[in-house]
Formats: sequence, structure tokens, C-alpha cells
Amino acid sequence: MNQQPQMTAQDQRAARAMRQSKIMSIIAAGALALVFVVAMAMWVYLRTIDRNATVTERDQVSTDGNLAPTADESAVANVADKASKSVVSIITNIEESSSLRTTTRQSAAAGTGIIVSKDGYIVTNKHVVSKASSIRVIASDGTRYDDVRVVGEDPLNDIAYLKLEVGNTVLTPLSLGDSATVRVGQSVVAIGNALGRYQNTVTSGIISGKGRPVTASTSGNSTQRTESLTDLIQTDAAVNSGNSGGPLLNRSGQVIGINVAVATNAQGISFAIPVNAMKGTLKSVLAGKGVRRAYLGARYVMLTPDVAKQVGASAKEGAYVMTSGDKSAIVAGSPADKAGLREKDVITKINSLVVGKQGDVSSLIGEYQPGDVVALTILRDGKERVVRVTLSEYQSGESGE
Repeated sequence: MNQQPQMTAQDQRAARAMRQSKIMSIIAAGALALVFVVAMAMWVYLRTIDRNATVTERDQVSTDGNLAPTADESAVANVADKASKSVVSIITNIEESSSLRTTTRQSAAAGTGIIVSKDGYIVTNKHVVSKASSIRVIASDGTRYDDVRVVGEDPLNDIAYLKLEVGNTVLTPLSLGDSATVRVGQSVVAIGNALGRYQNTVTSGIISGKGRPVTASTSGNSTQRTESLTDLIQTDAAVNSGNSGGPLLNRSGQVIGINVAVATNAQGISFAIPVNAMKGTLKSVLAGKGVRRAYLGARYVMLTPDVAKQVGASAKEGAYVMTSGDKSAIVAGSPADKAGLREKDVITKINSLVVGKQGDVSSLIGEYQPGDVVALTILRDGKERVVRVTLSEYQSGESGE
């Protein structure tokens, strides 16, 4: 009779461990299957709940005032919509040497520009780009232009012209209005790159005054430049440093001024260059002739009742031709000299525009180009006469207007 081999205690323990392992594997598999079944059931349940749940509605106001703008709000919004695509942000890099000229510092500045032609001409303030080592222009749609050329600067005004290389892109220029007919109290809209951070910021206000003189200053790390500007439009529309070079618009969306300065010691006082003052140089730029400024060659002071009393003029407004320090009233050989203007003449009109009410001599002459003929209405010895003047081109170093 064969005998079965006896299992040692060690073999018995191994067999028992194997049986326990198989049992644990079966239990674990069952647990995983149970978890999967429960998870699937919960997923199906939650999807069913989501489909059948009631959506919480947002509170609705009975009348939404945002969707019922007033006529005034609509007017400002329409101007902004129409003009914003023609306003650009200008970012410049500036390199400045220290007082010892041993080191050079780089800084960035920002301003605003106005598209004035379909092929990429931009007008801005001279002080925005005059010290720039590089210029970048950003359009309202985010398009960036790095190939930017300074065409030139107006020698007698804070105006500069840029040219973008736009390829086949056709830009939308802003329409230019007539600054000679603006009125105090007239509503205006300003658009610009406020503080150099908030592109195409829109503000509105009124024209608070006309014919304002301002001494504007721009400063860098090592230099400061001041410039005397005259015949500016004053507005209470909020204008900040980055708005320089941006448009001041009438309610028809036409440019009537180029924002240039803000009073730092007062609130609600900003200034813009009358758009007519740049029309002559703009024509020469668009014609490919560069910046050519029309020149008369007479020194004058704008008359007020007080000034008229001081100089003994019979007229109460206009431009009184007079010497300035040791400089003669009429520049020798100038258009004014050739036309026979004299000291103590009062220029009351340039063509049909009234000097004083519709601009000073500088702004009104700025509307024309070298070679244009203008009719000056003057008062001399109490008698009115008209003289025709052929304007010349301003040359660097010349004085007078």
C-alpha cells in the first residue's frame, strides 16, 4: 500500500498563504467592480439631475438705462466709434546722456497720433518724438508698426509728421474741420493714449476759451525744453500726458485741434493747437515736399482793449505790427516788406478771416503754403486798405511770423 508523502509544517503554511492570497484577490476584484458600478450609477444619476434641474435666471432690471442712451451720450459714442480707428498710440525710446556725458540712460515715453492719409502719414506733437532714438506706432486694432520715419517738424509750432510703412494696407484718415469757426461753449471730444497706458481713452467737454497763450515744458533726465505756444484752444475735456498729439474733435467727428498741453496747477484746463495752423505744412508733407512753413515776416502783438490803450492803437482787435526789443517790426526782404507793410499797421483780416476772433496771424498764415497769395486787410492811420502778399518759405533762424 502506497503512502502519501507527509506535508511538513512549512508546506502547510505556504498552502494556507496561497489560499488566503487568492481569497483576497477575489475580494479586491469584487470591491473594484462594486466601486465602478457605483461610480457609473452616480454619473448617470447626476447627468439625469443636471438635465432636469431648473436654471437660475439672472435678475433683470425693469428698464435698462444703458440700452436707452440720451442724445448727448449717443453723440459722444458715435464720435468715438467713428474716430478711434484713426487714432494711434506712439511709443518712443529715448537715450539721454548724464551731465558728465559718461553714461547713457534709456527711457520710454508715450503719446498719441492722428492718421491723416490712407498711406500712413501721422501727425503728432513735436515734443512726443523730438528726442526719440526709436519709434513704435500701435493702431487701434493692435497692429504694430516698427518701421516709422520722422518726416519733419514744424519750426514754429509743436507739430511733427511721421510716415508708417503700411504696405498694401489702406488706413482710415480723420476728417479735418475748421478751427476758425469754433465757439466757446461748443461740445468737444478728446481721444488719446491716456498716461501712456490706456489706449484710445475718450473724454468729452466743451471749449472753454480761444486764443490762449501757454508756455509748455518737457523734461527728461538731463534736459528741459520750454516752448511758447499761442492761439491755443482751451478745453475742460480731460487730457493727460499720453494724450499729446491726439485729436480734439467736434461732434461731427472732425479734428479741430491737436491736444498739446495740460495745466499742471489746475484741474479741467487743457489746450489744443488749432487744426488750421497745421493745414499748410500738412499739404506740403502729403505732396512729398517735406515740412514747408509759410512765412510773412512781420512782428506783432495781438490787440486787446488794454494793449490797444498801451500802444495807442485806434483798433481794439487785430494784430498790431510793432518792434520787439531791438528787432524791427518788418523783417527786411520778407513778404511783408515786399508788400509794403509798416510798423503800427493793424492786420484785421487774412483773406476773409477776422484776426483775433478766428485766430492769430500765426495760425491763419499756417493754413497756407509757401507761394500762396493772401489778402491782408490792414488799418493804417485810421484808413482800411487791402494788400496782397506772396508768402515765402520759413527758413531756420528767421524771426517774426
